[in-house]
Amino acid sequence: MNIGDVARRSGLPAKTIRYYEEIGLISPLRGANGYRSFRDSDLHKLAFLGRARSLGFSIEDCRGLLKLYEDDSRASADVKRIAQEHLHRIEAKIEELQTMHGTLSHLVAACAGDARPDCPILSDLAESDAAPQPGAQRRS
Repeated sequence: MNIGDVARRSGLPAKTIRYYEEIGLISPLRGANGYRSFRDSDLHKLAFLGRARSLGFSIEDCRGLLKLYEDDSRASADVKRIAQEHLHRIEAKIEELQTMHGTLSHLVAACAGDARPDCPILSDLAESDAAPQPGAQRRS
């Protein structure tokens, strides 16, 4: 299969496939003319990577998962560890987003949204002594 075929069948853009090759996640064959020739195993790996990335796994997580997937003597505990670490990162991000949501909801509710110039949203954003919310980065 050429890159167009494998892109269509895997649902991944050709640019992503080239990137995965560049960073060593896949290694398609190369013909004498230099064109990539993808095997069914490459397509399977690309589908695996596409699914893992859609779940938010990092490239390095995907590298580890792919290595474990290809290792018949793997321990499922190693796979679970990678997934659990990722799950913890997702849970931390959810907490951070919930905190941001709560703060912003409060500020939006406190703003009259009328023609007056005073605005608690802008006042809060301008407070230099306000403690930054988790995950928020203050610029000095």
